[in-house]
Amino acid sequence: MEEAIESLRRSVARWTEQGELFETPVPGLSLFKREAVTEPVSGMYEPSVCLVAQGAKRVQLGDETLVYDANHFLITSVHLPTVVQIIEASPEKPYLGLRLMLDLREVSQLMLDSNLPQPRTQQSSRGMAVGEVTVPLISAFQRLLDLLDEEKDVPILAPMIQREIIYRLLVGDQGARLRQIASAGSQSQQIARAIDWLKGNFANPLRIDELATKVNMSTSTFHHHFRTLTAMSPLQYQKMLRLNEARRLMLTERLDATTAAFNVGYESASQFSREYSRLFGTPPLRDITHLRRMATGDLPTSVSA
Repeated sequence: MEEAIESLRRSVARWTEQGELFETPVPGLSLFKREAVTEPVSGMYEPSVCLVAQGAKRVQLGDETLVYDANHFLITSVHLPTVVQIIEASPEKPYLGLRLMLDLREVSQLMLDSNLPQPRTQQSSRGMAVGEVTVPLISAFQRLLDLLDEEKDVPILAPMIQREIIYRLLVGDQGARLRQIASAGSQSQQIARAIDWLKGNFANPLRIDELATKVNMSTSTFHHHFRTLTAMSPLQYQKMLRLNEARRLMLTERLDATTAAFNVGYESASQFSREYSRLFGTPPLRDITHLRRMATGDLPTSVSA
């Protein structure tokens, strides 16, 4: 195991020598490097598996805290708003990580095409979890990174290796989570459909009973399973989406706080400011000023998801 992790560390370090982020030619595969611990920052995790070759990261999902490192991977099966922080990194031993986006259609197809063995353990229905890294999983990721030296091989070989990675996840200690989301008609998939609707309609008023009806669930059952999967209520989820989008609008489109608040569905600027400060730790104007100073190099940069 130690040799496999060290090999992965060398590969990620090599491909991130020129910067903190490398979007590889392999679809969905990104590499990260950070040379210092970071402040907690809010961001959205998409369906993905994240590995750490060196260092460690903390993720806050609702009231739940998850930490992953070189011996543990993070798997996310639905879109989840989180607060993340790199907690182990230095110039001498930078944080080195990689993320592979998961196509849930590929997961479903593999489940249909294969006589999969049962996963090693049956877990709860939470949409994000930490699992133990195995040598076969690291080896598959290593072969995916090895393709970066032979880009002409990526279109043919990368999908095969990605399929193996999905297989390793499905039969591993967190495989039950992926199976629940990918299984047609499951309650987890119904909640995933509700999450997709919320992502596209977060600025609109949220009526829980109507959303529950959209996914063919009773209101009480919907509320229970939504919290089980996301560690938050539908209203809390909507609030996280709104606040993150407002932050993006202020930062990238230079909207003032009041305009951004109304654009994402708030009717009260003062309520927006209170909830923004509670999530990001500082009022909107101060937060955006801080982020712009980081972007110009006046402050250390923060973590990306």
